Amino acid sequence: MPTSDFFTDTFSPSVALTLAFAAALVLGLALKFWLASRQVRHVARHRAEVPAPFAERIALAAHQKAADYTITKARLGILEMALGAAVLLGWTLLGGLDALNQTLLAGLGGGFWQQLTLLVAFAAISGVIDLPLSLYQTFVVEERFGFNKMTWRLWLADALKGLVVGAIIGLPVAALILWMMGAAGPLWWLWAWAFWMGFNLLLMVIYPTFIAPMFNKFQPLEDESLKARVTALMQRCGFSAKGLFVMDGSRRSAHANAYFTGFGAAKRVVFYDTLLRQLAPGEVEAVLAHELGHFKHRHIVQRIVTMFGLSLAGFALLGWLSAQVWFYTGLGVTPNISFDTAVAAAAPNDALALLLFMLVLPVFTFFISPLFSQLSRRHEFQADAYAVAQASGADLSSALLKLYEDNASTLTPDPVYVKFYYSHPPATERLARMQLPDQP
Repeated sequence: MPTSDFFTDTFSPSVALTLAFAAALVLGLALKFWLASRQVRHVARHRAEVPAPFAERIALAAHQKAADYTITKARLGILEMALGAAVLLGWTLLGGLDALNQTLLAGLGGGFWQQLTLLVAFAAISGVIDLPLSLYQTFVVEERFGFNKMTWRLWLADALKGLVVGAIIGLPVAALILWMMGAAGPLWWLWAWAFWMGFNLLLMVIYPTFIAPMFNKFQPLEDESLKARVTALMQRCGFSAKGLFVMDGSRRSAHANAYFTGFGAAKRVVFYDTLLRQLAPGEVEAVLAHELGHFKHRHIVQRIVTMFGLSLAGFALLGWLSAQVWFYTGLGVTPNISFDTAVAAAAPNDALALLLFMLVLPVFTFFISPLFSQLSRRHEFQADAYAVAQASGADLSSALLKLYEDNASTLTPDPVYVKFYYSHPPATERLARMQLPDQP
């Protein structure tokens, strides 16, 4: 090989992408393993004793259950990380996605339907690969610690409903984006972004009314005393909702939660039935006040605006990368390249570009995830402060501790792990920020 060709091949964009992707994958995996190992060691080291601030309110048995649950999930997470990295390499550099694409090209020829079939086939294969660990998480880990309430029949019903809903919603969305990529010209990504954002906003409106009830039952809150208390709180905070509902979360899990769902006039307040069983009325009010704090500080709007901005940048980047041959070859895929426009139109690369982008982007964005975790924790502190001002700080403190205990959330997470992953601050930091007097 001539020297000039050697250097051209060695430092080509394709090779550079391959090296950058491999390096990011290895570094990210090593960092994830290190963080998970820190979490396991730190939690295990503090398993024998309840932290002093909680010693009078949290039983040792509950503290140890939380530690064991956290360690078990972390170890399963390590296995999941290793499997995920292997599958990612299989799809990309080892040629899995290329082989699937070539098989479909041979059977269906090029064109729109082959592209859509490629997306469906990829989703189906990925779902099958992910299924064993998902089942183990639900029917072994969650079962072992007393959280799983789902039967195999209910799981199968949920899975079938999910497939149907996914097909009804996902297939038209995927088809329209593929069509835009092929027909909307060089600025297809801008049109696709506008459609994607509009679709997400629409989904926020229709999900609470039409989709969520397919999986759970939502009954109006019947406790008149609690309803009056919650309504008075919302009026005090200048918040209106379409209704107060109780969800049958106990059919699937013993975990408790409360949340707002919907957008605009379709907003709903939803309480898990498990939450109402575990918390006193004042504690429920305090938890709701915390959620209202997110709206008061416009955290939801900020997140939507951030999603708009990041999605626009992502679609613009995809629009550029999809036209670069090295983007495909550097990730183990042979694109459909032709100088004959008719042939090129018959065998587009649009689905390949979408799939490669979705596979590879998380490998690089993982390293900036602590920034988003930090912002989320800051929002939680602000919502706590708002709740303390609008309701009882003592009730909020008590509610948080009950939820930590009932959900088996460890009180002693590793500080570095927290900074990298935790979207909510640890209990010690949250209670310290509230500046509450000692509870009896």
